[in-house]
Amino acid sequence: MELSQNLKPVEGLLGTWEGSGIGVYPTIKTFEYREEITFSNIGKPFLHYIQRTWNADGVPMHTETGYLRLPVQDAVELILALPTGQTELLEGTIHSDDAGLHIDLRGRVQNSASAKQVDATERTLTLTGEELSSSMAMAAVGVPMTNHLTASYRRKNS
Repeated sequence: MELSQNLKPVEGLLGTWEGSGIGVYPTIKTFEYREEITFSNIGKPFLHYIQRTWNADGVPMHTETGYLRLPVQDAVELILALPTGQTELLEGTIHSDDAGLHIDLRGRVQNSASAKQVDATERTLTLTGEELSSSMAMAAVGVPMTNHLTASYRRKNS
């Protein structure tokens, strides 16, 4: 299936990525996790995104799904649905150079009535050669914007 022309800047993200990360936040105990992220071309002008994590014992921890869009040059959007009762609408910039691809996103969050309060998020994705890294910060449960997750991945397949 041919990739939509507007997605050429993020073509390097296509496939499934596996790695590990660490989670921290002032209100929780620090934890390590395994993660898998998949970016899929479905023949439309956006990529499908799905993420899953497991603890060290292989027990599922988190998942999220959504769409990566490049509505105009140098702009990127990531629209996510989370089973914890939030949706995130992240908007930001995309930049590529000899070092690789870098995406910076700031998110607005909508919380369901039963969800813990998350006010805002920030996410980054950096692709350098065959290594993908990500970070996520959030302002939640009365804590200002603070680093929460950091992970690195290697391509599983494309």
